[in-house]
Amino acid sequence: MAPVVTCVEDLKQLHRKRVPKMFYDYAESGSWSEGTFQRNEQAYSEIELRQRVAVDISTRSIRSEMLGEACAMPVGLAPTGLMGMQHADGELHAARAAENFGVPFILSTMSICSIEQVAQAVSKPFWFQLYVMKDRDYIARLIQRAKDANCSALVVTLDLHILGQRHRDLRNGLTAPPRLTLKNLVNMALHPRWCVGMLGTKNHQFGNIIGHAKGVENLKSLSAWSAEQLDPSLSWADLAWVRSLWPGKLVLKGIMDPVDARHAVDAGADAIIVSNHGGRQLDGASATIDVLPEIAAAVAGDVEVFVDGGIRSGQSVFKAMAAGADGTFIGKAFLNGLGADGERGVAQCFDLISRELDLTMAFCGHTDINEVDSAVLIRRDS
Repeated sequence: MAPVVTCVEDLKQLHRKRVPKMFYDYAESGSWSEGTFQRNEQAYSEIELRQRVAVDISTRSIRSEMLGEACAMPVGLAPTGLMGMQHADGELHAARAAENFGVPFILSTMSICSIEQVAQAVSKPFWFQLYVMKDRDYIARLIQRAKDANCSALVVTLDLHILGQRHRDLRNGLTAPPRLTLKNLVNMALHPRWCVGMLGTKNHQFGNIIGHAKGVENLKSLSAWSAEQLDPSLSWADLAWVRSLWPGKLVLKGIMDPVDARHAVDAGADAIIVSNHGGRQLDGASATIDVLPEIAAAVAGDVEVFVDGGIRSGQSVFKAMAAGADGTFIGKAFLNGLGADGERGVAQCFDLISRELDLTMAFCGHTDINEVDSAVLIRRDS
């Protein structure tokens, strides 16, 4: 009998059972004490909703737009590395599920399947996430590949110029590429469903890097390259170079302060993503929903404001929209679906979140997600 799935938490439990520990932990962990990782989700639970009654809610819509693209709901898939290790060909599964449901998909630089493979798997443009590494020639060619693949937005991540201290990944030997210790090999063997999927695909490497970056021809050479490519000198001045190479929509990800939000506007961004990297970089940083209102106020409509971090339900999406977001992105939630059941699991995640979003909006007396504002929110500490 198929397990009953009523919420994302149910998908999370299936994900834990079906995927090797090192890859599950990669999705479900944060840096250092994991305080920010946990706070991202907890902060949503502390915001109460104002219920309204006797309002005509017979006709409702959760449809929206993000960067001018029509969306079935204001939710997109955040860029996540190693997606293809949660499920064989994971990027292809997630991209197809997003296209079929009608929401944006962002492919990570550190994906297993390449930009070109994803472009062949879908019929509509997707977004591409970029790390600005030291090898600027490689980055320029990567941007050109995104243009050639008809990507409709470039998402530049700004908060990974150095790597956070991620204790679970260190203990599990989760590196790029993953370290195949005896313990990890045994754990993989205990997940036969996952193993069968991996044996059935040729995609086990980092398709955007291997064979494209100078000197990186296999997983062994990738390890040395990855260790030296993060660029701690990255500054706002580098964004002008990126902007000169990319004429399309530009999104800057990793904004957690109003001052940086204004810098993003000045850098020519079309949108920002309020993000603390899922709590995987600076432990002790605020939850994204806590800083979202002041950041949205700081840009005052000059750019679109998206948010990620801790969003595992339609209620959280509703609260984020009410707090000033123009759209949201989910990461761990859709990875739970992907690890649980591939494309079907991601589609199931969308169904759960969209139903929760619709019901929450209705109970709060609203019929259009784009008209929701902070009046529906109650913060007891304010």
